[in-house]
Amino acid sequence: MQNTKKAMPFLPGFQLRTLRRKPRSAQQELADKIALLRQKTFKQIGEVFEKFIPRTLLKQEQDGVMSRRRIFSKENTFWAFFSQVLDADGGCKEVIRKLQSYISVKGGKVPSSSTASYCTARKKLEKQMLSEIFEHTADRLDKMPVAGLLNNRRVIVVDGTGVSMPDTPENQEVWPQSASQKPGCGFPTARICACFSLESGALLSYAIGNKKNNELPLFRKQWKMFKQGDIFLGDKGFCSYFDIANLAKQGVDSVVTLARRIPVSSAKSLKKFGNNDLLIKWERPVYNKVLSYSKDAWEELPKELVLRQIKVTVTHPGFRTQGFHIVTTLLDAKQFPAEQIAELYFKRWDVELFFRDIKTTMGLDILRCRTPEMIRKEILMYFIAYNCVRRLMCEAAEEASLDVRAVSFKGSVQALRSWEPHLNQTKISRIERFRMISDLYDAMTNTPIRQRPGRKEPRCLKRRRKNYDLLNLPRHEMRETPHRSRYHAANA
Repeated sequence: MQNTKKAMPFLPGFQLRTLRRKPRSAQQELADKIALLRQKTFKQIGEVFEKFIPRTLLKQEQDGVMSRRRIFSKENTFWAFFSQVLDADGGCKEVIRKLQSYISVKGGKVPSSSTASYCTARKKLEKQMLSEIFEHTADRLDKMPVAGLLNNRRVIVVDGTGVSMPDTPENQEVWPQSASQKPGCGFPTARICACFSLESGALLSYAIGNKKNNELPLFRKQWKMFKQGDIFLGDKGFCSYFDIANLAKQGVDSVVTLARRIPVSSAKSLKKFGNNDLLIKWERPVYNKVLSYSKDAWEELPKELVLRQIKVTVTHPGFRTQGFHIVTTLLDAKQFPAEQIAELYFKRWDVELFFRDIKTTMGLDILRCRTPEMIRKEILMYFIAYNCVRRLMCEAAEEASLDVRAVSFKGSVQALRSWEPHLNQTKISRIERFRMISDLYDAMTNTPIRQRPGRKEPRCLKRRRKNYDLLNLPRHEMRETPHRSRYHAANA
């Protein structure tokens, strides 16, 4: 009889409130998981950069894509992607390992190692949203205090670079590999032309093309980014009558290296400001079909340009050239002395360091996504992360009363990677978080970079490459050379 009283009917949804708790539904369990993950999971890096990115753009959608409450929500996915491009490894699997370790620490069930859910969530991030976030980071950095380059005028330095990506048919169609490489033996390559703020290092705008795109057409897509009173700084690849004239119409001055034209002699100059400092005149080039702009655009150009030509003699050892000519629209020799313009052009080398920070330190040099759509999003995310690190460097330098040029980008990224796990604590207070971020600033600035102008840096490799054959056939056809590491003396 006792067994009969204790027996419970095994019917779905049947329970006695006095004997047991109501079973939790799948939706409630998922909500608990999301609440747990939202505490810090991927937002620990966001604790540092959250103030640089508008939170309204990361809000959960009311309907449509990214509206459902999942582990990889819109906000979680963005910060996971952000963390991924800052990681030393940079792979999708790294993101999943972080998720697994976090849930393991919390005592939950460790999820699968599959990256499918994360990759699907990344695809759902809208490119327009990422573009707005990038423009916001560029705008915030652009409003940082200036140090006084050429009467506090904003100097924008422009240059181009190339990146490679996985060898997939989709990528090859948009960004084909070099024609000198056989099919299956190369990688798709994209060309990027970008505009940087010389003072802060912020990436302000960019344009992407393929191997058929020259840097100048890509640069012209970014003219609208310039403001009246800006100074455009570029190397000889940007020495163009068309560009200098059109930027001058916008109230933008240019400082570029002379190319494709013979320097004007002192006898043929309009005026001589000093030794190697001349006021000259350029005539409009003759139109031909080879030019990268239309005849209508050519006819709108002024028939002549009055410019200033400065000859710079390089006295520092280690430079590849002993002298070059600068052409500029800064005609006032008293307000803009030749020495200041030469020093400004000397700082143009910083753009090479900016690209090195993004490509080598962060890993943009070799992209990972397999479709053009995701490649564009990956590039955007790299630029967003780069601008956020730059903003952090500017704030740390200002707090330490240092020039931002003395703060190491690589050292800052290393410090962020080391601080990130310690910010991932559920019970950390706001005061403690501020203290840790203040210590992070100190770590970024306590070893300033020594400025060594004129130091010789030959473009040579000291470390020898491995003795491997080059892949000059498709992978399934390639046969390695036997005994390639053995060397035999030639027969006499």
